[in-house]
Amino acid sequence: MDKVQIIDFYNMWDDYEKDLQHYYNGPAYAAEAIDRSFPSNKDKVLILDVAAGTGLVGEELLKRGFKELHALDPSESMLIKAKKKNVYKKFLCEFVNPEPSPTIENDTYHCVVCSGGFGSGHIPAGALKEMIRITKPGGMIVVVMREEYLHIPEYSDSLEPLMKQLQNEGLWMCIERSVVHKYFCDKHGVIFRYRVLHRHL
Repeated sequence: MDKVQIIDFYNMWDDYEKDLQHYYNGPAYAAEAIDRSFPSNKDKVLILDVAAGTGLVGEELLKRGFKELHALDPSESMLIKAKKKNVYKKFLCEFVNPEPSPTIENDTYHCVVCSGGFGSGHIPAGALKEMIRITKPGGMIVVVMREEYLHIPEYSDSLEPLMKQLQNEGLWMCIERSVVHKYFCDKHGVIFRYRVLHRHL
């Protein structure tokens, strides 16, 4: 799917949360990973939820004491649903791309999280560079995704190799790469946690 088709798909998915209820554990895994990264002063940690959808990750973060939450998603319909939850303080209706977003300054966030945003036709591997740019040095980037998606054509030769390349360039450091069970239904998920060292690419 191209970007227009993706937006249309999510804009028309009225029963998103009902359809995923009891099956999709990615948001909880993502929030737990952030909880491990910031054990104190949680109410002061500024977090951007990329591919926020209806706010499932935001709800899990709020349960754990995180309050400074921003949401980014290209689907206006999804963000409208997220707004009704009063979880996020700012909303950005846009894609995350390899190119810098004019709406987000360098070194803005203590943490950038993405649960379920990496998949066929979704976030390109090169967008990791943009996540680094908008994260403060010393901050964290958390990506949670279906493990099998690491092997689809879009990512097999680009996602983890790029992660390693960015580490070799001194831009970030891997803190965690762990496989989890029942990420979605009986599908395994993988959690990536990286500490940002420098933003300049």
